[in-house]
Amino acid sequence: MSNSRNRTALGIILAVAVLFAILLIFASNTMNQIEFTSDKAIRSGNKDLIAVVEVAGVILSSKKTIEKLHLAEEDDDYKGIILRVNSPGGAVGPTQEIYHEIIRINKTKKIYASFGAVAASGGYYIGAAADQIYSNAGSMTGSIGVIMQFNDMSELFKMAKMTPYNIKAGKYKDIGSTNRQMTAEELAMMNSMIKGVHQQFIDDIYAPRHDRLTKKNLELYAQGQIFSGAQAKELGLVDKLGGIWVAARELHQNLGLKNKLALEYVKTKKEKSVWRFFDKLDEVSSLVDEFKAQSVTTPMFLYKR
Repeated sequence: MSNSRNRTALGIILAVAVLFAILLIFASNTMNQIEFTSDKAIRSGNKDLIAVVEVAGVILSSKKTIEKLHLAEEDDDYKGIILRVNSPGGAVGPTQEIYHEIIRINKTKKIYASFGAVAASGGYYIGAAADQIYSNAGSMTGSIGVIMQFNDMSELFKMAKMTPYNIKAGKYKDIGSTNRQMTAEELAMMNSMIKGVHQQFIDDIYAPRHDRLTKKNLELYAQGQIFSGAQAKELGLVDKLGGIWVAARELHQNLGLKNKLALEYVKTKKEKSVWRFFDKLDEVSSLVDEFKAQSVTTPMFLYKR
C-alpha cells in the first residue's frame, strides 16, 4: 500500500512538472511571437530606429551590457543609441569595461545617456561616457567615489573561543582577513590603491566632459556626494533635464532622421528564449546582486543606501 501511494505521489509530481514546462514554453513562445510582431511593425519601412540599451541593478558583470551595445552598434537600422541607466553602480572592472565600449561606439554611432531613478557611482561612470547625459530632476546621481569594506571579527572569534589560522605564502596575502586587524602598513597600502582607482574615476569622467566642467570643480564634486538630477545639471555633471523620451526626441532630431521616432529595446538571444521568464524577476535579481555587492571585498563604484 505504501509503495503504491509513493508511486501515485511521484506520478502526480512528474505530471505537474511536465505541465509546468509545457505552460512555460507556451507562454514564452506567445510572448516571443507578440514581441516579434511588435518589432516587425516598428521596423516595417522604418530604417531610422533608436536602440535602447538598459543597464539596471548592481553592475557585477559587463557581459550582458556589452553584448547589447554590440548588437546596437552592428545593426544598421539603429541610427543612434539611448543608454538607459537605473543602477547604483558596482564593481570597478566591469564598469570600466562598459565605459570604454561606450566611448568607442560613440565615435561612430551617437549614444545619449538617460538616467532613471538612480544613476550613481558606477551608474554615473558609464553615463559620463555618452555624448549627452539626460536626467530627471529628481533622479539620484553623483556618488563619485570608491569604497572597499572589510570586517575585523577577531573579538567575535575570541568570544566564540575560536582561533582561525591563515597559512600563506607572501607577506600581504592575508590582507583584510577577518581574524585580525590590518597593520598600519597594510592600511596605507589599501588607501593608496583606493586613491589610485578614485583618480581613474575622475580622469575618465573628465576626459569626455572637459568642455563642460573644470578638473578642479570635478574633484570637489567627486567626494562621494549624492546629487539630484537638478543639482547635477547645475554642477555640469548632467547636460539636460528630462526623461528617456526627451533624450530620444532630441537624439532623433540631432541625427536628422526623417522617419517617425521609434525606440526599440535591445535584447540578447537569452532574453528572447524560454529562459527570459526568469530574467523578468528583476526585483529578486537586484536584491541578490546587492547582497553580493555587500559581501565582495573588491573596490566598488557603488552608492550604498
